[in-house]
Amino acid sequence: MARAAGKAKTRKGVAKRFKVTGTGRVIRRKQGKRHLNRRKNSKRMRRLGQSALVAKCDEKNIKMDLPFCGK
Repeated sequence: MARAAGKAKTRKGVAKRFKVTGTGRVIRRKQGKRHLNRRKNSKRMRRLGQSALVAKCDEKNIKMDLPFCGK
């Protein structure tokens, strides 16, 4: 959501879920590792533990919610 005027505020839910790298890309965690893990094999669980980059088309909206991310 765009802010018209006033004090810039960080969306805390976004701040907890995403991190901005030094080059300005946004990192997220992969979904699917919370429950029903018995049926997922070790290789899949290992891959789900790694972080992933957010798609370019979504970066703008995330960065708007993080006004102090520096990028």
